[in-house]
Amino acid sequence: LAKRTGARVLFASAAEVYGDPLVHPQPETYWGHVNTTGSRSCYDEGKRLGETLCFEYKKNHDVDVRVARIFNTYGPRMLEDDGRVVSNFVVSALKGHPLTIYGDGLQTRSFCHVEEVVDGLMRLMNSDYDDPVNIGTPTEFTIRQLADLVIELTGIDVGVKMEPMAHPDDDAARRLPDITLAQEKLGWIPKITLREGLPGVIEYFRTTLQDSEGSEDPGQAKRRKT
Repeated sequence: LAKRTGARVLFASAAEVYGDPLVHPQPETYWGHVNTTGSRSCYDEGKRLGETLCFEYKKNHDVDVRVARIFNTYGPRMLEDDGRVVSNFVVSALKGHPLTIYGDGLQTRSFCHVEEVVDGLMRLMNSDYDDPVNIGTPTEFTIRQLADLVIELTGIDVGVKMEPMAHPDDDAARRLPDITLAQEKLGWIPKITLREGLPGVIEYFRTTLQDSEGSEDPGQAKRRKT
């Protein structure tokens, strides 16, 4: 369709193209460290293949492509059961369940608010820059730090439950974008901190859980009893 109409194409790639990186933080010039046969390989390699296809169409058919390597994103309107760590933790806390951490909780991620991700994507699509660009927050959190912050901001002391990781070899130990290119080429700098962005997510899930259950969430009841 883009080839026929001359439309500009945005490919939403991901930090998974870097695999379990040996370079930190990860610049766009880093080719990655990816297990091709692991349990998550289909996702990692799928994103890498998607980038390859985009640039083959660019080279051979003059298709105008933009590639955004999106790191962990969060915000209101996430699905309750989408499997993302932010939604998992917030929903568990609001339901009065311990937050489950797989592994030692020391693996790191960066979390960028969806509003700023959308702004970065729009800037990329409106720019003349056509090589891959990292879109993410250059601030690193351990999973344990995220869990502690969710507990603090919900005000529900549910604690954490440590569980062994099913596939430890496939989980990136550290993940953090180098956003120098995004700053230089797009003028994009994310400003919403995780502490500033999480309350909106918490209130969104508090409302959706109340609507789906038709009753007060366990966190409010638990706070009244303490």
